[in-house]
Amino acid sequence: MFRQFLISLSVLLGALVMQAWALDRVVGANASLDIHAGAHSAALGGASISVEQDLLELTSNPQQLANVENSWVAFSHVVYYEDTKYDYGAVQFPLGDMGGLGIAFSRFGADDIPKIAEGDPLPEGENYKTFSIADYVFTLAWGRRFLNDRLDLGVSFHGLYRELDQSGWGFRGDIGANYHVVDWVTVSTFLKGWTSSAVTWEEGTVEYSSPEWYIGLHVEQPIDYFYGKLGAYWQSAGILHREDRDLDWDGEVRGGRFWEHPVDWLGGGRAGVEFAFDFGLSLRAGLASLSELESWTAGAGFALSNWLRVDYAFESHPTLSAVHRVSLEVSPGLFLFPKKKSATRPVYKVEAEAKKAEEVKQVPVSEMEPVETESLEGEDPALGTYWEE
Repeated sequence: MFRQFLISLSVLLGALVMQAWALDRVVGANASLDIHAGAHSAALGGASISVEQDLLELTSNPQQLANVENSWVAFSHVVYYEDTKYDYGAVQFPLGDMGGLGIAFSRFGADDIPKIAEGDPLPEGENYKTFSIADYVFTLAWGRRFLNDRLDLGVSFHGLYRELDQSGWGFRGDIGANYHVVDWVTVSTFLKGWTSSAVTWEEGTVEYSSPEWYIGLHVEQPIDYFYGKLGAYWQSAGILHREDRDLDWDGEVRGGRFWEHPVDWLGGGRAGVEFAFDFGLSLRAGLASLSELESWTAGAGFALSNWLRVDYAFESHPTLSAVHRVSLEVSPGLFLFPKKKSATRPVYKVEAEAKKAEEVKQVPVSEMEPVETESLEGEDPALGTYWEE
């Protein structure tokens, strides 16, 4: 029996190895999952894994769902080059002691592309057929706090449907964590594609990208003189460095893996700073690549009474036109499900009553003086007396 089990296991492992060998390893499978939808994170140079409140970054920051108190709905719209558009919507739900749940849907594509068959003359005016190309992504994420509320852990799964010259299906699983070292320092980590990132095309070709690992840091300090707090964000390039680092900005592949070229690895990171005023306004700036000053970003945001957040980001590019990004987050749960008033009395009132009770003078029964009253006919005179403290 055991021998048969070993033979079956060997056949299964052999089949898996042969299948993995048959896959085409590529760079950037499911690349639309790496777009920064939230203007908050985009204005910080894309250092998204350390940002704690940006619902539009569930594809790179599922751990933010660990501290969900209210329901939120978020939207983002971006117009890129040649009318390429990116639309993103997300919603989160509190799960009490179980953390929070997030659901997101996005579309990245272009419409009204002229469809001209090979050899056909160019049509005149607008008398031609059109078609669209797009990526559709569905995301399901969950997060929860552990270790005395110091560790935030999040897991997300993404499904992708692609419409190009042929259709394709893709998937990816991610995991992220934030550890609050002290109140003002948070260390973050994000493992992208721990399930591998794979795409299956209509013709039968299967492509995949290897997992990649990132680390991040968030430092925050109140500045009382300016009535706000200053935050600094940093996110590394891929530590495993299986992917090209976006070929950098000039098209060159800079350096190797982390342990081979640590200086180049540091230059491939992202960073941003933010000053959040107490009245809700936030000002932000960052670099999408620390080695390229042309990758600078900037933006602002405004939060109103913890139920509305509006953010804007400007992203420069050394060769292409700049990108303007706007996002909106609303918390309808504060209106649909108002918090119930507590049925218990305030602590200060209970303590006051207890203190008052302790001050009541305790008089032994033997020291109490009887006070006689007029006797009523047919009644015991003792019933007409009372004891006074």
